[in-house]
Amino acid sequence: MLRRNIRLRREYLYRKSLEGKERLLYEKKRKIREALEEGKPIPTELRNEEATLRQEIDLEDDYTAIPKSHIDDEYANATERDPKILLTTSRDPSAPLVQFVKELKFVFPNAERMNRGNQVISEIIESCRAHDFTDVILVHEHRGVPDGLIISHLPFGPTAYFGLLNVVTRHDIKDKKAIGKMPEAYPHLIHDNFGTKLGERTANILKHLFPVPKPDTKRIVTFANQSDYISFRLVLFYRF
Repeated sequence: MLRRNIRLRREYLYRKSLEGKERLLYEKKRKIREALEEGKPIPTELRNEEATLRQEIDLEDDYTAIPKSHIDDEYANATERDPKILLTTSRDPSAPLVQFVKELKFVFPNAERMNRGNQVISEIIESCRAHDFTDVILVHEHRGVPDGLIISHLPFGPTAYFGLLNVVTRHDIKDKKAIGKMPEAYPHLIHDNFGTKLGERTANILKHLFPVPKPDTKRIVTFANQSDYISFRLVLFYRF
C-alpha cells in the first residue's frame, strides 16, 4: 500500500509539473489564432514554430483546445460511485461538538462517524484511503462551540477550510414537533451566487459530498453565498 501511494503521488506531481508547459503552448496557439482571425502578421517570436502550431490547431476540437489542470482530475471519477465520507473531530471533543457531528451524519448521506481518540491526521487519512473513503470532514470547536470544518477530498485533494458562524442545530430549536424526523433521502442541491471562479471551485467541493438524488425526492439542501458567507439551509418541499 505504501509503494502504491508513493507511485500515485509521483504521478500526480508529474502531471502537475506539465501544466506550465501546456499553458505556455496554449498561449502560443492563442496568439496564432488571433493573428489569423484579425488578419495580422504572425508574431516574430512564433514564426519559427508557426507551421507546427498551425498543424496542432487544425487537429484540435472543443475538448482538447483548452488545457486541462490537476483541478480537472480531482473529481474526474466522482460520478462512478457515491461519496463515502468520514466524519471526525478535534481531540477531546466537548458534548456539543459530538452532538453537532451526529447531526452532520444526517446531513451528508453515506457518512460514517469516528471517534478521534489519539489518532493523528496522517493515520486517519491513510486509513481512509485504504478503506475507499472519498472525503474526510474534520470538525473543530472553540469553547464548546463548533467553529470550523476542514473538508479534504481523497486521495490528493482539494482540501478546504470553512469557518462556522451562528450554528443552530435541531437540539437548539425549542419546538421539537416543528422539526420532525430528519429525512435520509439523497437531496437536491441549490447553489446560489457561486458564479466566480472561486465560487465554482467551492461549489464543486460541496456538490461532490452528496450522491445523485432521485428526481422525486422532497429533500433540498441550499448553499447561498453572500459576500463570501455561505448560508446553509436544509428543507423539505411538497407538491400540491
